[in-house]
Parts: sequence; C-alpha cells; structure tokens
Amino acid sequence: MNPSTAQARVLVDELVRNTVSHVVVCPGSRNAPLSMALYDAAEAGRLAMHVRVDERTAAFLALGIAARTGRPAAVVCTSGTAAANFHPAVLEADRAGVPLIVLTADRPAELRAAGANQVIEQDRLYGSAVRYFDELAVAEKRPGQNAYWRSQVCRAWNAAYGEWRSGPVHLNVPFREPLVPDSDGLDEPWCESLDGRANGQRWTELPDFGAFPAFVVPSARCGLVIACDSGVRAAGEWAAEHGWPIISETGAAGLSGDCAMTSGAWLLAVPEFVAAHKPDQVLCIGRPTVFRQVESLLADEDVEVLLVRPDTDWPAPAHNVRQVGQWFAEPTKPADPTWLERWQRADGAARRAVSETLAAAPWPTGPGVAAELVDALPPESLLVIGSSNPTRDVALSAGSARPDIVVHRNRGVAGIDGTVSTALGAATAHRGPSYALLGDLTFLHDINGLLSPSGEELPDLTIVVLNDDGGGIFSLLEQGADEHSRSFERVFGTPHGSDIAALCAGYRVAHTRAHTRTELREALRPARGLRVVEVVVDRSSRRQLHTGLGEAVGAAVAAALRS
Repeated sequence: MNPSTAQARVLVDELVRNTVSHVVVCPGSRNAPLSMALYDAAEAGRLAMHVRVDERTAAFLALGIAARTGRPAAVVCTSGTAAANFHPAVLEADRAGVPLIVLTADRPAELRAAGANQVIEQDRLYGSAVRYFDELAVAEKRPGQNAYWRSQVCRAWNAAYGEWRSGPVHLNVPFREPLVPDSDGLDEPWCESLDGRANGQRWTELPDFGAFPAFVVPSARCGLVIACDSGVRAAGEWAAEHGWPIISETGAAGLSGDCAMTSGAWLLAVPEFVAAHKPDQVLCIGRPTVFRQVESLLADEDVEVLLVRPDTDWPAPAHNVRQVGQWFAEPTKPADPTWLERWQRADGAARRAVSETLAAAPWPTGPGVAAELVDALPPESLLVIGSSNPTRDVALSAGSARPDIVVHRNRGVAGIDGTVSTALGAATAHRGPSYALLGDLTFLHDINGLLSPSGEELPDLTIVVLNDDGGGIFSLLEQGADEHSRSFERVFGTPHGSDIAALCAGYRVAHTRAHTRTELREALRPARGLRVVEVVVDRSSRRQLHTGLGEAVGAAVAAALRS
C-alpha cells in the first residue's frame, strides 16, 4: 500500500470514529486518495458521501448539513483555486458557529518550489476564520504515522465542535504520487498496524462540549425575549412558563404560545409603544442581524441585556451586555402579569393591521408571499430563509405562530453566497418536507447549487424565488429615497431580466410560476424531489407598501393603547 492511500484511509476512518457522517467531495486529481477512501467508506455504509463539481456550492452544502445536524460535516477538494472557493462558506461557518471540517489536498513542498500546476499558498489560507489549522506532514512509510494521523483528526474535530464555540477547521493534506491504490501489491503489509482504537472509539477521547452548561439568570419583572435563530422553540417555552413576551427575527416561524408576539418587529418600530413598554431586561437568544429597531433597543442604556450565545464573540451594540451564557435559568423575580397582557393587546392590533393592509394591496407582495408560505407549510417542515428581503418579509408578515417548523438562515455574515446549496444541505439532513424562500439575486448568485452529478440523491426541497428583477432590498434603505432615483436602478436596482424558467430547464429542475394565491398554495403542496416555484413581484411599490404597513400598525397600536 502506498503512503498516500494509507494516510487517506486512516484519515477517513478516524473521521467516522469522530461522528462525521456526511462528507461532500469535489472531483480533482490531488485529492484522489481521499476521494477513493471516502467512496469505499460510503459503499460500506459508514458515511454519506455527496459529490459536487463546484467547490463553492459544495462547501455551502456541507455547511447546511452541519447547521441542521449540529455535528461537524466535512468537505474535500483538490489544490489551488478549488481551495479558495471554499472561503465564503468558511467565513459563514465562522460567524454562524457551524462545525465544518475543511480538507484541502495539496502538492508536497518540493513541487510547490518547482512551480507545479495548481499551486497556491494554502498555509493558513482562511486566516483567523478557522478555529484550528494544521498542515499534515507528507505521508511516509515508517512507524508512528497511524497515531499521528489519527491524533490530528481528533484535534480538528475537537476544535470544530468547540469548547465555547463551534466553527470551521482546516486540515491541509499534501500528497505525493502515486495518488491511487497500487495496481498490484495491495496486500503488501504496512510497516505498522493502521487500525484505530478498539470498538470504533476515537483515538483521543475528548469532552462533548455541546453539552457544556453556562446559564444566564433573568431578574426583572418586565422583560422581553428576543430570539434570533437557534433555540427559538426552547426560548418560547421558557417565555410561556415565565410570562415574558417573545419576539423573533423570523416572525411567526418557530414561535409558539400566548407569549409569541408575531408582529414584534413592527411593535419595536412604533416609538410610542416602545416608550411605554420598554423592558427592564432583554433576554437575547443568538445574534440579531436584521432590524435596526432591535439593535436600538439592545443599545438603550436603560435596558439590561442578557445574552444566550455559545461563544465568546457576542453582539453588543452599546457594549453593555450584562451576562453571556449558553442557556437560560429560572428568573429570580415573577413577571408583572399586566406586562404580558399589554404586549398581547398591542400585538393583536398590529397583526390585524398587517393582515388587512396586505389583503388590500395588489397581489403579490413580498410580505404577502411570505405569509402564505409560512401558513401553508406542512407540520415539521424546514424553512430556509434567504438574506435581504425574504428574512424581513417573513418577520414582518405577522402571521399565526408556527412552532411546528424549523428555520435556518445564513446570518453569520448575512450574505447571499451559497444559499441554494445551504438549503440543499439542510434539507438533506432534515429528511422531511423542506422549503426555501429566496430573492432572485440570491437564487441566481448560487444557481450552480442546482448542479449535481447524475445519480446523486437530492432531497425533497421546494425553492420559492421571489423575483423582483434585481436588488429590491435597497428600495427600503436610504439609497432608495426619491432624491437618489437617478443612480438607483443602475448601481442598486440592477435589473437583470433573467429567464429563471429557462435556467431551471437547463439544470433539469422542475419550475412553476405562481401568479395567484391559489396557484402558490397548490405549488406548495408536498412533492418529491427538487423544484423551483417562482413568484414575480413588482419592486417599485415595495417602499410605499412598507410605509403603509408602518402607518397602519402605528395607528392600530395607538388605538389599542388608548383602549
């Protein structure tokens, strides 16, 4: 057995022993030893191997799997620009705290010095975005290699899963030729045993830091829970038990119970309501990234912020976070019973105002489509929400609470990179009804995520594309004001005129265009395989719609406060 084959087989075996059950592989020459070892492991039923030809989409596919399972997934590529294409997903995994093991193949040092093909500097390629980096020594046929290889896999897995914060790690693996198993002499014994520990154990046993306890202790009678992503369901249960209103950056999706304020993002945008209902404490779950009104509340010097987030890089708009922990404990004081009642009254008024305004608006609108989608999802569905308008549309649609769905968003760096691939990865791990709501630019930016080799198993995923022909999000920001109309379309609106149906046909992915609410509902019925549902929206009226919604909510909440 040649050294490259031996090393690759040991690395794969130790990954499996470290609970890695999903690996995404990109074709290449220098990573051939790993690819062939992974193929053998997949054929033996030891792991699930997914093959993609685009490294950027492959990395986001692995990220989606890891985010949904909560366990490290691995992604493998050859050297050169292939490794560089992993970088956007590594950055997202870093900021979102997703455990990702990146394995990049490389040329040995003597070939790098010779100007060999497909050579870049892969040493610490991803900089500070990874929790751990190591370049393995080039495999040699001598004693001590097995223990070294296995130990390094354990180090990488431990760093990815994290004592305080999960995240990406990078192992750079230089291989010397031959890169494939020997055509003869396969039974030739290695100079030492290549076996791992007995009974499938890890080479080095380490604590399961995923269960590491650290608690924040709320102590106010008038408090508010803000849930951003992970832990929404548990936070809702805690809020219901202790009488604190809860709002979420994902609106109704994932929230439950009488404490769920599904119009919470609207309520915090009403100055009169906030002035009269400013909480003494905010229990913030995760990292808020979408709404300025949430950031403003967390930056208020009169509000004490308690943060539940499993890392040391906590969000602090005013650098005033009182306590950081991984979970929430029993409060030291009972909640004021009238506090929740006042929030409930305002939330009911705001929800009715949003519903009536959307019903009166021409169909379709972004919030209207989001409301229909969230309401139509089958129980136990996964919903992946794209950045920009979709994440706002879901939160601002103010529908009925849906505690029976799971939500994922790439809000680590809040970019549009790789969202199609992330959705496919999350759906692969979810193994149930799965949906994604994406804007057209987000979809087009990662449309190559639809590309998979023949024979690769694809999950049941419905991608709803809200097509407003460009960057509709900017119409809601300062640059969307009338005084900037001269430059807006070219540098912000960026209309593209792409034929999404034709593009889907090119990838052999089913496509439907929904023109009415009824057609959208019909298209959202559970179905097998991967499909795209397109809804064409006129973005020219989005700013006006949001202004009207804000005015309607403000008037309804003011009336509720007077009653």
